[in-house]
Amino acid sequence: MGFKILFEENKKNKEKIEYIKQCPECESKNLKRDNKRGELVCQDCGLVIDEDLIDQGPEWRAFDHEQKQKRKRTGPPVNYSLHDKGLSTTISWKNRDYYGRTIPTKIRGQVYRLRKWQRRTRISDATERSLSIAFSELSKISSIMNLPRTIREQAGMIYRKAAKKNLIRGRSVESVVVASVYAACRLSGTPRTLDELSEKSQIKRKEIGRTYRFIARELQLKMGTPSPVDYISRFCSELKLSHDVQIKTKEILEKAIKNELTSGRGPVSLAAAAIYMASILTGERVTQRQISDIAGVTEVTIRNRYKELSKKLGIDIIP
Repeated sequence: MGFKILFEENKKNKEKIEYIKQCPECESKNLKRDNKRGELVCQDCGLVIDEDLIDQGPEWRAFDHEQKQKRKRTGPPVNYSLHDKGLSTTISWKNRDYYGRTIPTKIRGQVYRLRKWQRRTRISDATERSLSIAFSELSKISSIMNLPRTIREQAGMIYRKAAKKNLIRGRSVESVVVASVYAACRLSGTPRTLDELSEKSQIKRKEIGRTYRFIARELQLKMGTPSPVDYISRFCSELKLSHDVQIKTKEILEKAIKNELTSGRGPVSLAAAAIYMASILTGERVTQRQISDIAGVTEVTIRNRYKELSKKLGIDIIP
């Protein structure tokens, strides 16, 4: 037909066709897919580039949420933040049937027994029981720290790999879960400090750090070095500072990184010091005590860091 088709076989030996989005005649990228006719048409010259395209959508239509729920025949996606990956059946605690009608009193006893046996079958052996406890703890710490679902699932996958390699033996389940959460935060670029995790989980900072380093080494997790820039948005948001402060803070930290002033210093303390400097320069002054409470570093550390930065970067700060 005069157009290029790329074939790629996946693991299930299915062929996936990808069309280059460019007209072979006029080389225009203004292409439109006509789902009714199953054609790919160039909007500039009118050339039919392809025909008999396969519609990947469902064969049914739904006009409201209720119809969509009734007509779809697939279940929810796999959820790695649950011990059974969300693939088991769940019986609702409500005493109502599929149509929303109240279940008769005579049948409620049977439904109660079904719920009880369903809970038992979801946890069939010691391994399932251990995973259930671990993922319950994972859900709790993730909710307390307001972590998104992607990080929860990534932490769940890390914990599963650690359990599969018997890395949990000799360590508490809670410490491994928290270490997995910290590793997931590091991998996704979401700034969370060990002090925050220690405070929320009531586990010592040293234990979390030790477990995290062990898991990262054994699972060969490739962690990037945390940057102080990653903490700007969250700290400024909690301090209720404007966007101008965030921009100024980023400028200060970029200059510090360019002049190699960040090596050997904690990213949290550098971010806190830069925010303090930016707040003074933009006229939205906040105290070192306020920043210290948010960032989790001492006022002395903030004072030492901002003095170093102001001196080496040539920025005059009047405290």
